[in-house]
Amino acid sequence: MKNKKIIFISFCVLCVLLAVAYFKNEPKYIDEKLYKSFLEQNLIQKALIYENELWFQAAGEHYRIIKDGVDLRELVARVPVGIKQDNSLWIFFILLVFILALLVSLGYFRQKKQGQKFPINPAPAEKNLEFSALKPVISSITFSDVAGVDEVKTELYELVDFLKNPQKYKEFGVKMPKGVLMIGPPGVGKTLIAKAVAGEAGVPFFYQSGSSFVEIYVGVGAKRVRELFSRAKMMAPSIIFIDEIDAVGKARGELSNVERDSTLNQLLTQMDGFEDNSGVIVIAATNKIELMDSALLRSGRFDRRIFLSLPDYKDRLKILQNYMKDKKNSVDLSKIAKASVGFSGAGLETLVNEAAIHALRRKSASVEEGDFYAVLSKVLVGKKKSLSFSEKEKKIQAIYQAAKALSAYYFDVGFEKITLIEDRFRECEGSIVSKSELLNKIKVHLAGSCATRLIFNESYTNAQNDLARVRELVDTMLGFDMVEEQIWTRQRLELEEFLSPMRDKILKLAEILIEKERLQSEDVRLLMED
Repeated sequence: MKNKKIIFISFCVLCVLLAVAYFKNEPKYIDEKLYKSFLEQNLIQKALIYENELWFQAAGEHYRIIKDGVDLRELVARVPVGIKQDNSLWIFFILLVFILALLVSLGYFRQKKQGQKFPINPAPAEKNLEFSALKPVISSITFSDVAGVDEVKTELYELVDFLKNPQKYKEFGVKMPKGVLMIGPPGVGKTLIAKAVAGEAGVPFFYQSGSSFVEIYVGVGAKRVRELFSRAKMMAPSIIFIDEIDAVGKARGELSNVERDSTLNQLLTQMDGFEDNSGVIVIAATNKIELMDSALLRSGRFDRRIFLSLPDYKDRLKILQNYMKDKKNSVDLSKIAKASVGFSGAGLETLVNEAAIHALRRKSASVEEGDFYAVLSKVLVGKKKSLSFSEKEKKIQAIYQAAKALSAYYFDVGFEKITLIEDRFRECEGSIVSKSELLNKIKVHLAGSCATRLIFNESYTNAQNDLARVRELVDTMLGFDMVEEQIWTRQRLELEEFLSPMRDKILKLAEILIEKERLQSEDVRLLMED
């Protein structure tokens, strides 16, 4: 029994000594400013490259920094730079040998004392729960590499200035925004835009998917969130990008689970005003904002929201030009931009790549228009049919959307823009909404179907979403005892009376929409005053 205690104590002391020796030499992260200070004062004694990091000794201490964030040629000119070998496997092997030796010894003494055989079936190893994917990157992407989102770039340039010149804002008493939420359909470039912000600002970029925080083990997700923010703070100013944040930020309720709730609570705590993120900005992306928890959406966490839409004609043309600039071609890209209504930026990239492959298959030296049209239907597989309009469908949809824009302007329902494939109406700002406001919204959502019956004497399936929205509004009004069941018919009759003399204006507005692929309030105003 005495020998067993001596062996156990010796093993614990050895583990402590190994841990102290290992962590004592573990270098700490520093920012670029401190690194340059060491370099300019010739304090760096030696340096080693280890994976994507630079480890060096300066003033008797050990430090590390992201390799891509420094000029290695300038460093090599001053001090010798080597390659660090990874000794972690040897340390792990030595520890494993001692653990086995300890187990064998303990088993031997137990066998000797109790007269039992040493069990040969070891307990199952516990799953390694460490969160290893916490290494940042220095993004080489800038806003010049992102085409078709000029409105978004204008808004994000201020964010870049925050990261570049934080002192300027602190002196003026302005707090850096903690979070930016980008909302838009898949493939519109949310990740690319976040990388461009990091690239423009020249700060470390931490990428994580919302699903990477979701675990079946209680407490693991919360631990990962803490580690992520801790690492980002060490390298501040920095950017954390959480893609598909709805996976972890889904609204809490009856169907939620303890692990996801604890992870969300930790994320809320990290972003809350009680914890100073000192230069860490969280950029998150989602295409399901309606599923997100209201606590995550409140001010003080995601202070800014940026809505991204599918690119219109001008945006698609810029994106195509960007992807085609390094490819030999004889293509009128304006025609391809017109033919690709409903494509996202990612969809256009796929289209260009497939067209280039088709040209190679033909053994052609350049890409031609025919290559695009040959693969257009192939790339559209899996997309909603409503997004691949024929010329006839495009005309029907343009008239449908033009009537909504005209009605919204007349009935004072604010909208940011109306395109061939979507509309973005402004929500009521007040807490109390009048009956008249709700009735006007019903008229706007009925306007498209009324216009197509007026002009084509026909009804179409593109009215499905608007009719569903009308049902929601009617149910809301019934709940507040504002209307009776006949409200639908009465509003349709009033709307038809308004639209009948507006036939020519609807057709003219539809032509503008087909040409520009977006309508704004100013377009409608100019037409009405003409």
